[in-house]
Amino acid sequence: MNNTNQLRMMVYASLMAALMAAGAFLAIPIGPVPIVLQNMFVFLAGLLLGSRWGLAGVAVYLLTGACGLPVFAGGLGGIGRIVGPTGGYLLGYLPAVFIAGYISEKTGKRVGYDILAMICATAVLYACGVTWLKILTGMTWSKTMMVGMYPFLVGDALKIVAAALIARALRPIIRVPGSVTRNPQLYVRGQKTEIR
Repeated sequence: MNNTNQLRMMVYASLMAALMAAGAFLAIPIGPVPIVLQNMFVFLAGLLLGSRWGLAGVAVYLLTGACGLPVFAGGLGGIGRIVGPTGGYLLGYLPAVFIAGYISEKTGKRVGYDILAMICATAVLYACGVTWLKILTGMTWSKTMMVGMYPFLVGDALKIVAAALIARALRPIIRVPGSVTRNPQLYVRGQKTEIR
């Protein structure tokens, strides 16, 4: 990867981290775990940037919040959020974005496979978040799932569909090195070129 492509990917990863922070400000508190748009941007980071650069974007977001900047749900920040009840979900973003990006890279970036990638990422995210919440609060598994998973399933399904459509629309615009869009021919100033 040359310096221009690397710089482009760093900018995209930073942009995704900023979008994750913006998604956190749109929080609806419904208990220890609020409804947020962060996970949609985490999924988009994986789908659009791939496993490696998506992981970098999420890591930048988490490090920014751990350093105390108010980028987590409700405009809060600090290491206390990572070790608190929602910490499992926050740390679960790392394997979730990697899985979404990896599956998307290996399956040709098609909408059906993107949805499958995000469903797998959501399962990993809930596995991390619900387990962490149970350990921290001492609730039973059924109570933990009632508080930390069931209320979010419908919203997550809507976010998955929205992220798949957004990724489909943005892929031809965002040229990620090493990826090929479904329509690899693009006419630029009268010339037929390949998008790579």
